[in-house]
Amino acid sequence: MIFAQILIGLLLLTGGIWLLDKFVLRARRTEEAVAPWWVEYSRSFFPVILAVFALRSFLFEPFKIPSGSMIPTLQVGDYILVNKYTYGIRLPLINKKIVSINEPQRGDVMVFHYPEDPSTDFIKRVIGLPGDVIEYRSDKQLLVNGVAQERQPTGQYDYEEGLNLVHTSRYQENLGGHAHSVIINPDASGFNLGGVANFPLREACSYTLQAIRCTVPDGHYFMLGDNRDNSRDSRYWGFVPDNLIVGKAILVWWNLGDLHRIGTSID
Repeated sequence: MIFAQILIGLLLLTGGIWLLDKFVLRARRTEEAVAPWWVEYSRSFFPVILAVFALRSFLFEPFKIPSGSMIPTLQVGDYILVNKYTYGIRLPLINKKIVSINEPQRGDVMVFHYPEDPSTDFIKRVIGLPGDVIEYRSDKQLLVNGVAQERQPTGQYDYEEGLNLVHTSRYQENLGGHAHSVIINPDASGFNLGGVANFPLREACSYTLQAIRCTVPDGHYFMLGDNRDNSRDSRYWGFVPDNLIVGKAILVWWNLGDLHRIGTSID
């Protein structure tokens, strides 16, 4: 969000100087006179900044994964590419959709502005669509509209978190026909009721020691991390409204710590 604001500022500055020179300053100079350095720089950088602005505003935008909430699908240090037009074309900064193309689907890995702080971008998996009833039980079983989502064990999965080695069980979960990996820590509790925020539309959810149950409001989505016991997501801060959607994560394009991940598609 901050980078986008800086980019628009530079675009307006260089574009304004370019227009000022084209229609005012150039006519005042003699043919032999050299344009001031700040005019030359603006004329050179304006088309480059315009191209970058258009690319990242309407087509693709890079993001870095800062945390382990989406392990094993995404690793800390992954640089990912986000398709910004798959869910529709939006105006920069205000994020208002002006052209509708597709709607998010269950199983999509989606980047969005964090509802509690829209200046921060989050990435999670779409679990619930508008109107869905989502239930996450203390035994870590996920239900969508009363149907338990199929989950098959695929072995153990260990990962480092700081100086600690975390031992988890890995599963292949089938979410509405979309197969993906999730990990569950058998030593962790199902969820932390003390960490639930007082979020908008909280009345659409009920919390007990046995389960969290939410009915997804119109125009909103319910998100979970694939690292189910190490993810602060819709279970704690609520729903993602449509106007905070950024785009769909599609590809890992760089990871300095693990070059084998370059080019990995995001399922």
